[in-house]
Amino acid sequence: MARKSAVQAAEDQIKDQAFSELQSLIEESEKLLKDGASLVGEEADTLREQVSLKLKQARESVTGVRDRAAPVVEATQDYIGGHPWQTVAISAGFGLVVGLLLGRRS
Repeated sequence: MARKSAVQAAEDQIKDQAFSELQSLIEESEKLLKDGASLVGEEADTLREQVSLKLKQARESVTGVRDRAAPVVEATQDYIGGHPWQTVAISAGFGLVVGLLLGRRS
């Protein structure tokens, strides 16, 4: 159980960091677009360089998150591979609950 909690905590941390970095990228991109609306010539080139740099940083960030998520994915695959029937039972139970809840709506 402790391993599962540690894996979940690591997964949650990775997701939070990815969303935070994505939100930061969106905010900076919006700011650059607003600032660049009236620029021409050399100022526009500078803006393009800044946008290019931010996109490069975003790519590196996504790659970093992907690399940090690899152990979590591997641990999940190991658990599923080591406990296939438990995985099937949990999935079937989840499907049953969702089916019952959706059936009540109709």
